[in-house]
Parts: sequence; C-alpha cells; structure tokens
Amino acid sequence: MEHDELLQILDNLRKLPAETEIVEFKEAKNNFDFSDLGKYFSALSNEANLKNRKFAWLVFGIENKRHAIVGSKFRSRRKDLDSLKKEIGDKTINRITFIEIYEINDYPEEGRVIMYKIPAAPKGIPVSFDGHYYGRDGESLVPLNLEEIERIRAQVITDDWSSGIIEDATLSDLDETAIAKARENYKTKFPDKTDEVDSWDDITFLNKTRVTIKGKITRTAILLLGKEESEHYLVSADAKIRWILKTLDNQNKDYEIFSIPFLLAVDKVYGKIRNLKYRYLPEGTLFPNEVLRYEPFVIRESLNNAIAHQDYTKGGRINVIEMEDDHLIFTNLGRFIPGSIENVIDNNAPEEHYRNKFLAMAMFNLNLVDTIGSGIIKMFNAQKNKFFPLPDYDVSGEKVKVTIIGKILDMDYARLLAQNPSLSLDEILMLDKVQKRKNISEDEIKYLRKKKFIEGKNNNYYLSYRVVKPTKDEGLISEYVTNKSFDDEYFKKLIFEYIEKQGRTRRKAIDNLIMPKLSNVLSDKQKKNKVTNFLSALRMNGKIVSSEYGIWEIKRVLNEF
Repeated sequence: MEHDELLQILDNLRKLPAETEIVEFKEAKNNFDFSDLGKYFSALSNEANLKNRKFAWLVFGIENKRHAIVGSKFRSRRKDLDSLKKEIGDKTINRITFIEIYEINDYPEEGRVIMYKIPAAPKGIPVSFDGHYYGRDGESLVPLNLEEIERIRAQVITDDWSSGIIEDATLSDLDETAIAKARENYKTKFPDKTDEVDSWDDITFLNKTRVTIKGKITRTAILLLGKEESEHYLVSADAKIRWILKTLDNQNKDYEIFSIPFLLAVDKVYGKIRNLKYRYLPEGTLFPNEVLRYEPFVIRESLNNAIAHQDYTKGGRINVIEMEDDHLIFTNLGRFIPGSIENVIDNNAPEEHYRNKFLAMAMFNLNLVDTIGSGIIKMFNAQKNKFFPLPDYDVSGEKVKVTIIGKILDMDYARLLAQNPSLSLDEILMLDKVQKRKNISEDEIKYLRKKKFIEGKNNNYYLSYRVVKPTKDEGLISEYVTNKSFDDEYFKKLIFEYIEKQGRTRRKAIDNLIMPKLSNVLSDKQKKNKVTNFLSALRMNGKIVSSEYGIWEIKRVLNEF
C-alpha cells in the first residue's frame, strides 16, 4: 500500500464520530497486553465478516475519544512488531493473522502510529483466539454470542460450488467405465441394495447416489465420472491430480498428471506410489518383522479427502508428492474447515459444515470417503498402531498439507507408545507435539502437567519421568535426565566455587563450564541468558563483582577496625 494512501485511510478513520465494530483505537503509549491484542484481533475479524467487510482496523497511538495522536512505543523495533504475525497466528484458528502491520512516523511531535490490518473471518469459520470467540457490542469487547457464531458458520452452506448444475452437459459427457465402477462401489457400501441397483438405469442410479440432480449433470458428476474431454465444463477449475516422485535430496525423479474422472484417477495415483515393505530391526516380539510403509486406507483417505475438500474456485491442482523411502505429502487448496486437527480428534463426530457438501455426500455414497467423522481418526490410529509418527497436518493459510511418514523416526518414542497403551489418541497427539518441539497451547500444557506427562517451563517442555519410566529404555531415560538438568541454586553454587578457585575469571570460561550442563531443551541463546541471570543474582547478593573488562571475581569484604 502506498504511503500517501495509508495516511489518507488513517485520516478517514480519525474522522469517524466514534469507534465502530470494525475500527478500534488504542493509546498503547508504552505497552499493550498480548492477550488483549489477540482478543481484539478475534473480535474485529469476526465483526468484519458479519458486516460483510474484507478487513478491519486496530490502531495504536490514537486516543479513542477525540482520536488525537498520542504516539505509541509498543514494540519499537520493527523485528519485534513483525513477530506479532506468528504470535497471533499461533493462537488463532487456522493460523489466521494480520494482513499487514503498518508504522507511520509522520508526526514527530505526537509520535508513532501503528495500524493493524485484520482480515475478515473466512466464510463459515468464526475466528477464535486461544480457544475463545470474541466480538464487539458497540465499542465494548465481548464474547461472540451464539447467534453470531452460528450465523458465520451457516455461511459456508449457502455457496456449494460442487452442486452447481451444468446446463449444457448430458449423460454422454460421463465415462461409462467410471459409471460401472461407481455401481460396484455403491454395492460394496450398501450390499443390501445390490439387486435394486441392478434394476436402475444410469440416470436413476446417479440421482439416487446424489451425483446428479433430477437428471441434470452437476460439477460433482463431471469431477467424479466425467470424460477427460469434458473438463472444459468446469471452466476455472483445474481438475488434475499431479503425482511427483522426488529423490531424498528433493530432486524430481518422475511425475504424472491425472485428469477426470477422479473416481478412476484415485486408483491410478495409488498404483504409482511405491508402497514397499518396511522391516523393523528385530527387538524381541515388540514389533512385527515387516509391514507396508503406508496403509492402503491411509493413502486413499488422504487423497480422497483432498478431492472432497479442494477449493476448485482457486484453479489449483491436487498434489501427491512421494519422497523416496521416506514420506508422502498430499496438498489441496482451501482452508481446513474444522479449524485444527485437534478439533477433529476431540470432537470425534461428523463435521457440521463442508466446502463441497454435495461432492462429499456423493463420494460417501460411492464408497470413496467416510463422512461420519472417523476417517481422519482411522488414519491416526493406523499410524499409532504401527508406532509410526502421527499424520502431520499443516493447515496454515489457504492450503491443507498432510504428511504421512512411512517409517519409525524415533525408536525411543516408538517404545514409549508401545509401553504406554493406555494413552488416548489426543494425549498422543499432544505428546507428539512435545517430541517434535511444536507449539503447544496453554490448555494442552495445563492438561499434560495435570496428568504429569511433561516437565519443564516457558515452552521448553519434555516428557516426564512418569511417561519415560515404563519404557525402561536407558537412552530415553538418559535423555530425560539431560532435559531436566539441575535447579538454579546448583548452578549458582557451581559458578561461585569455580570463580573462587580460579581467582579471576572471564565470562567465556563461565559459559564453557555451565552451558553444556543446562537442559537440552534450551537454545544456545536461552542458555547464555540463563548464565547471565545466574551471574546477576550472585552479584546482587553481594557474592561476586565484575570489572569493566568483563572479569569476574569474589567480592572481598574489608574488616573495619
């Protein structure tokens, strides 16, 4: 956005007689509580959606009555300001965050103004912050009421691209082989209707399975059963599935592109994936000798989910990337409607809203997807039962990326799962985040602490001895001891004794002594800060002093006569 345009927007906002549901002014002269910032983000995003606006504004450095510029020193370094995008995204559904954060320094006497451009909540998805929905009641920040939540959620139902009728298309535009395959799938799904299905003509069958509407050809019919040359009926949609084989160093080795009918394309893509045997290292009777790298159900469910939930209006392709002997990646365009994979696991129920509801129902009838809410959970259980890493869902932005790993990455963690069979799927999902050093919410931290599954603090968490002990694994227990480290008093005493014996000591020598002994969950920067804190505490307690040259020594107290 041009600077002059930004100044004009700010001028127009300041001319408003009062704050509105989509504009909020805050002085924030020196600081502003992050939790409150997140709540305003949620509220303004939801209100912009309800007011049919594309975005809302939160402005710092402006007094909220007369709209006078007072200046804000909040996060004065640009780097700290930019980090807000990730910090907010970590706490919101679908990692929705600011469109942009603008700084205006055109008022040297009044001070700096910060303008946060906040996107409207996506259709059908109210935006939460830290698990809660917020809205505005006039100028007041309030919880988003139930009626407003349901009004946003209902939006996705009103616009189902997949149910659109293609007036010029006829039954002759559909593939006869695909229709025959659809009949077989339907009989498998509903065996009690086998005799009845055989008596239906094609149009009756397609109407009954919700592929067509009163004999008219829908976009769903073309996607699932259409001849390849009928793709032009889908206009802007790029109805293709691209399979790519990559080497371990990420170089393209092979590829193929599959068009409609998707009902047949799924089997073709599946046939390209080299689902080799994976052999476990012998370890008593804990593991079977060999298994398929990928459960066939997991491959098909991942691909069919991508087809069912692709946002075809964006004109992109569905991708299946096969990394040699390592993992599969499935991607499709469009936001993840449930919001997060945790919501799917926790609810264990059918999703209330679908991007392509008509398409999803047809795929269910043709035995392609499971819309009773258990398909993804079955995928997680399939990985869990083989002690493989859980499916990894990246639902940030306007794309869903699912990674399926076809081997054991961490034998210690596999043993942990094997020796703790009472762990629930959602508990394993949380522990999986801890092991992978992923972001974990406050609610998850509280839960894991209450169950005594983790130890540590300040986002440096590790598996507790209660979880590790049943494995009786020396490596995992050793890692636990290394992560736990020692308490602060131990390190302060160690530093004091070291300086006392050395006489005069440089900071580098103290770092070399202490940092290797600190918890492995800390970064080098965090370890260095820890040492600084230890030294400061000893100095403030009058035990050590430092010269202007950075040399530390014991503080000598002179006796007075």
